[in-house]
Amino acid sequence: MTQGPAPRPLSEQALSDLLGTQQFGTLATVKRSGHPHLTTMLYSWEPATRTVRFSTTAERVKVKHLRRNPRVALHVQGGDVWSFAVAEGEAEVSEITTVPGDAVGRELLGMIPVAMRPGDEDAFLTQLVAERRVVIRLRVDRLYGTALGVDD
Repeated sequence: MTQGPAPRPLSEQALSDLLGTQQFGTLATVKRSGHPHLTTMLYSWEPATRTVRFSTTAERVKVKHLRRNPRVALHVQGGDVWSFAVAEGEAEVSEITTVPGDAVGRELLGMIPVAMRPGDEDAFLTQLVAERRVVIRLRVDRLYGTALGVDD
């Protein structure tokens, strides 16, 4: 068997760029048994604060896991099967949005790219309250990942 190019570690900037270009990743939380719980999530990356934000509902299993153990990892696939980024850190769960337009609702709205924001923001904020939405904020303290060592 011939050996092809080896994976190469990505720089902090390349990892941040990869997180910024993707929208979906696999969030790993820790079950009570210690096993990982994996779920595909839409996310928002803020490189300046090294924060990943997710929208979810208060009753989800991942929220229960995070309230017990805030350590998480987000795996994001790169442009090919050999490249990826992982963001690790501790996550916090916001309060539930309870009044349309409250701070949590505004934070959730702010996670949506401007071009994709709903036409009727008031209706959207009311829907967030009905769904009992929260924000998961992953404060990233470690980024790592690789790409295949071929010319880009």
